[in-house]
Amino acid sequence: MKNWQEELLSILSLPLDEQAIFDKIVVEARRLGFEYCSYGLRCTVPLVSPKVFMNFNYPSGWAERYRDAGYVAVDPTVLHGQRSTAPLIWTDSVFAETPDLWDEVRSFGVRVGWAQSSIDFGGSFGMLTLSRAQEKLDVSELTAKGERMQWLVSIAHASMTRALSSKIFDKQSLDLTSRETEVLKWTADGKTASEVADILSLTSHTVNFHVRHVLEKLDATNKTAAAVKAALLGLLN
Repeated sequence: MKNWQEELLSILSLPLDEQAIFDKIVVEARRLGFEYCSYGLRCTVPLVSPKVFMNFNYPSGWAERYRDAGYVAVDPTVLHGQRSTAPLIWTDSVFAETPDLWDEVRSFGVRVGWAQSSIDFGGSFGMLTLSRAQEKLDVSELTAKGERMQWLVSIAHASMTRALSSKIFDKQSLDLTSRETEVLKWTADGKTASEVADILSLTSHTVNFHVRHVLEKLDATNKTAAAVKAALLGLLN
């Protein structure tokens, strides 16, 4: 019989299908005693208005209300998750400044919640929330289930980030060659085309050839934008 760590790790081997992965996360949440869960991901690009994705299995109507009211912008659990990866339990004091949100979520029968965020080195921000209608979370339950809940947070972020990034970007177009990566790294460090040419024993024409290909692949208007985007996407590692 598989132990719970193996069960959670198996999520990472699922096909890059956002819904299939989230469905499995829901199953694991229920095993932990939570009827509902949500996973939200804010990507690193575009820089001015990063893409945000949210998945819920909340009671009918609440997910729509949450989106329509723009609650994500004022949700204190989200604001906490942006500042800290420490787990957060829903309480009256947490929602003290957003009483309408607190009243509404409970009116839909969702009264107990626990949330924890993940912020990866690429800058993507994700948060898993586990919730239910009744049975207040106490110390004994958190002691018994805390490790498994935090494992689920990490697995959810890793698997959903992979699935969603494949939706956002055409990965084939983002595959830089080793030479393109070299050129872009030196460009990101502020080197001119002629300086990069000297460092890599190339001609300036060849360097500019690689830069043009990188701009096309990354849909960037200039070298600076390409370097920033590549760094955020982890393409320069």
